[in-house]
Amino acid sequence: MGDQIQFIVEKLNQEPFRKNYNLISFDSLESLQLLQLLSDVLGEIDPKHAVDIREELPEQTAKRMLNLLGILKYKPPGTVSDLSAFRQGLVTGSKTVIHPVLHWLLQRTSELRTRAYLARFLVKLEVPAEFLQDDTVADFNKQYEELMEAFKNLHKEHEQLKISGLSTAEIRRDIGAMEEEKDQLAKRVERLKKRVETVQNHQRMLEIARQLRLEKEREESLAQQKQEQKSQLFHSEQKLQRAQVQLKEMQHMVADSKPESLMKKLEEEMNFNSYLVTEKIPREMESKKTSVYFLQKVVAEPAMTQADLTALESERDEVNAEINQLIEKRMIKYEPTDSKFSLYRQQASIISRKKEAKAEELQAAKEEMSSLERQMEQKSSQAQELEGSEVLTEDEFKQYVSKLRSKNTLYKKKRQEMSEVTAEYGILQRTEELLRQRHEAVQQQLQAIEEKKGISGYSYTQEELERVSAVKSEMDEVKGQTLDNMSEMVKKLNAMVAEKKASLAPVIKELRQLRQSCQELTQECDEKKIQYDSCAAGLETNRSALRQEVKGLLEECAQEESNYHYINCMKKSLEVQLQRAREEMKVYMSPEPQERRRAVREQYTRIILEQENLGKKLREKQKVVRESHGPNMKQMKMWQDFEQLMECKRECFLKQQNQATIGQIIQEGGKDRLVL
Repeated sequence: MGDQIQFIVEKLNQEPFRKNYNLISFDSLESLQLLQLLSDVLGEIDPKHAVDIREELPEQTAKRMLNLLGILKYKPPGTVSDLSAFRQGLVTGSKTVIHPVLHWLLQRTSELRTRAYLARFLVKLEVPAEFLQDDTVADFNKQYEELMEAFKNLHKEHEQLKISGLSTAEIRRDIGAMEEEKDQLAKRVERLKKRVETVQNHQRMLEIARQLRLEKEREESLAQQKQEQKSQLFHSEQKLQRAQVQLKEMQHMVADSKPESLMKKLEEEMNFNSYLVTEKIPREMESKKTSVYFLQKVVAEPAMTQADLTALESERDEVNAEINQLIEKRMIKYEPTDSKFSLYRQQASIISRKKEAKAEELQAAKEEMSSLERQMEQKSSQAQELEGSEVLTEDEFKQYVSKLRSKNTLYKKKRQEMSEVTAEYGILQRTEELLRQRHEAVQQQLQAIEEKKGISGYSYTQEELERVSAVKSEMDEVKGQTLDNMSEMVKKLNAMVAEKKASLAPVIKELRQLRQSCQELTQECDEKKIQYDSCAAGLETNRSALRQEVKGLLEECAQEESNYHYINCMKKSLEVQLQRAREEMKVYMSPEPQERRRAVREQYTRIILEQENLGKKLREKQKVVRESHGPNMKQMKMWQDFEQLMECKRECFLKQQNQATIGQIIQEGGKDRLVL
């Protein structure tokens, strides 16, 4: 505890508090001063809490501090196990509560300052579930959560930049280096401009270079468009393949099935979907809402200690025991052993559980089937991309192996030719290197001659013009080839689209007929469904009437049974009272005095006599107190006056003694002056 107080005093004497405390002055602080000190420390962490506690009520101060401590995730130490005791100590300014809080806050001030800053934006505002049913409120809540997530990401990026970012000096050095590089580039451009201005037709050359750059950019855009058209074509082919697969599946289903089987399948699917919509999904939604409600309730509550958890566990055990007792009573009261309805209830519960299990199995099987279908489509598309959409037969595989062998021999020949070409390439590369060295020597001689004649840069400009013209001619050829290829590709695409349309025309006709038959079957199904619904409604009405009648009879039976048990209990209690009265009469009429003393009448008579004697004594005592009250009060008043008189005498004596001491000091001072 002493180390804790010493740490608090050291931190408070530093920046930004500068309180100039020592151990004694800090320990002698009153409760109000301690609360103000705690408020100042909290205000340093969160500026909103830098307030004077004398300007607000104690309840508001405690609520404000508890709210901020909860946001900062402060947990009371083990000595303050009860949360209510901690709150009471915080309100009253108890040292045992405030000292640990100050120690915890001053240990991690910078971390808590960051946490308090983030809490202003990340403490989620809880909206009741009934308000979220409104679309506008739900949209605003969603936007609020999205903005909160965006703030989290931005804060993380900011922290990472603070940790791993460059310092100001490094950024300044980079800026200086970039400026120097910019100046060098500007000087280089000026030198090149001066060199070009000396050349004839430099404007025309610049115009040609600009056109070349534009043509290159146009070539890049055309290549990008070509790539986009290729991707669109690929996606269109994939869609067409998927449509063909779906069409084949539908044709297979229509060819292998009959109207009765289709109707039966549709009815099964309709029954399953209606069960999901009316029973399973609402029950799951209700359970999810209940769990979400309890979780929100748990999150909204403050942090719990071990004592609170123990109390809740004991309360839970008591409630469970009470529920079990109520269930046993209900089973004894409403479900006798000879009841026939218990058997039906058990069967109904077993059937409902089996139904739920089968529905879950069917749902899982459907999901697995859909995932397998997706995988099959992916595999088929991959196979079609690799030009292997069909499984090879044995003969086709043999042909494939023979082709592979011939290609292998061809590959070996080409590989040998390639090694020869590589050797020749090495020789040519060496020859090129020698020619390049000669060319550089000749170029240096030519430059020296040009400098002597005063026409430096002429050969370089001539070479550049020739290179640009060659590149332009190549670009024109490539552009013409690209346009021809694109036109051929467009023609092929149009031909393929026309061919696909022609091949799909009979399929579309069959599909229209199937759609018409499907509409007729759907209409017939709706009519049958209406008949079924009317029949089911009549049966449901009869069943509800029978259910109400059975319920009324069960209630009447339960009421009669409860009346029977009540009358039986009353009869037993009256019999017990009658038996006690008989025994009392027997004891009271007994000739033996010992037996008569055991009678209840004799016992009550004795108790009445004792109470009467006690009341008589208390009345006599009250009378004595009333008679002596007046003289006693006078005597107390006299003692008080005597005490005041003695106090006055003591004060007078002390004043006379002080005056005598002061006079003696004055006389001694006068004597000293006389001696001087």
